[in-house]
Amino acid sequence: MHADNPDFKYTELTEEFIRIFYRVYNKLGYGFLEKVYENAMMIELNFGTKPEVKRKAVDFLRKSA
Repeated sequence: MHADNPDFKYTELTEEFIRIFYRVYNKLGYGFLEKVYENAMMIELNFGTKPEVKRKAVDFLRKSA
């Protein structure tokens, strides 16, 4: 599931989100509204197996026209 393209940003963060999605989906199954999965993913991010602090990065750079 690793993206080898050097142009992709935040590959580690993206891979973590995908892992969390599958963990939640495997626990809940299918058929719920999107909000149920969203709430479950928030709980899985905040209350995972071990507490840790991670840096959040936001890229506000805009391309020149």
